[in-house]
Amino acid sequence: MSEGGSSAKVRLRGLTKCFTVRGRRVDALARIDLDIRAGEFLCIVGPSGCGKTTLLRILAGLERQTAGTIDILRENSSHGPLNSMVFQEQSIFPWLNVRDNVAFGLKAQGKGRMERYRMVEPYIRKVGLSGFEDALPHQLSGGMKQRVSIARAFATDPEMLLMDEPFAALDEQTKLILQAELLRIWDEMRKTVVYVTHSIDEAIVLADRILVMSARPGRIKEMLDIQQVFGRPREVEKVKSSAQYGELFGRVWGQLRDEVRAARNEG
Repeated sequence: MSEGGSSAKVRLRGLTKCFTVRGRRVDALARIDLDIRAGEFLCIVGPSGCGKTTLLRILAGLERQTAGTIDILRENSSHGPLNSMVFQEQSIFPWLNVRDNVAFGLKAQGKGRMERYRMVEPYIRKVGLSGFEDALPHQLSGGMKQRVSIARAFATDPEMLLMDEPFAALDEQTKLILQAELLRIWDEMRKTVVYVTHSIDEAIVLADRILVMSARPGRIKEMLDIQQVFGRPREVEKVKSSAQYGELFGRVWGQLRDEVRAARNEG
């Protein structure tokens, strides 16, 4: 399945990934054809083990595909990195305070201390951590630590943001708050985002489009255009209280139900 066109930021053709586990071949992804539009928020959902994170890691350059091609359109005017990744696990450094954690990527780029502190201040404010600049990670809640990770990802001004279930370990109230904050920041910056989640609820709230994957080997089963139903800017509460939300949830789950069963039977 291919969607997009000349405005595609990322173009995948025939993307396939195989692993060898204890001498046995495991097919993780099978011939993925996909265009990701510049500036879109794409959510990927699918059963456990379907290759969602593998696809994200290939986009990040952390894995190489077995077959197929990846073309990423680089912006001529961009001085930032091609991508930045936010993981499910809290990946901030315990010995650095909030300010230095957020500025870590800028330090790696060779920015001086005063310059990087100036550059990260707006992002610390955007994620609601003003006043905690000097706090160490052990003094922060789980939600605050993920705010640090998000601020760090945006601060380097990447062309593409890759997010692997960043809110999965958080309680429901914190998750709702961070979803709203992520939407607000994304509305301001309009980065290309590829977001992996197990949560249908979260995908509907955040996405322009939802890519539904099959059980392993992962294939594109359906692409749903959420932007046609819920425009931008988007408010979490209004989306979840609408009649269209229930209809979309049922449609996505209808596509996933058999795939989840297939994945469980294989396991």
